[in-house]
Amino acid sequence: MVFTDILKVVMKPSFKEDKATQAAALFLMLRGAPMSHLKLMKLLYLAEREAFIRLGRPITFDSYVSMSHGPVLSQTYDLLTGESQDKGYWENAITAPENYEVTLKSDPGTDKLSSAEEEIIKEIFGKFGRKSRWELRDFTHTLDEWQDPQGSSIRIDYREILRAGKKTDAEIEAIISDIENIALLEKMFE
Repeated sequence: MVFTDILKVVMKPSFKEDKATQAAALFLMLRGAPMSHLKLMKLLYLAEREAFIRLGRPITFDSYVSMSHGPVLSQTYDLLTGESQDKGYWENAITAPENYEVTLKSDPGTDKLSSAEEEIIKEIFGKFGRKSRWELRDFTHTLDEWQDPQGSSIRIDYREILRAGKKTDAEIEAIISDIENIALLEKMFE
């Protein structure tokens, strides 16, 4: 990483496990049945991406990476696959994958999600919910921010998603500045 790349790293607020859990639970409730964990991850990514582009801030403040099956919400992926050490809220609501599928254990509600975020989740499900996990994977491979990681993973910068969403450079910098201000306030009140 060169010095100019270091300056571009966005200071972001902490990951919101409660919001990731509630978003995943809402997708599972909309489905009304178990769901492939790959499909759930793709739906969560698409909702996160849409919220970021439309609202100027992501739902969960997760980190994004390109993986071989498409873009992934990194910490949510760890919760979904059982690899996270911090999974209390998630673990109470969503089962560990069994035969690559997850199920809702209990409804965590949606009190942490804004009405705009809930609406986006419902829109994404309406648009993509009937697609198979493989169709969703293939679709996410067409997103501008995804790069083939050749069996590894590649970090996706917030700016890449906003550029893909047709935001201007000025809009992108204003959104990044807002996110960094939220992160600073969060740090001050820790």
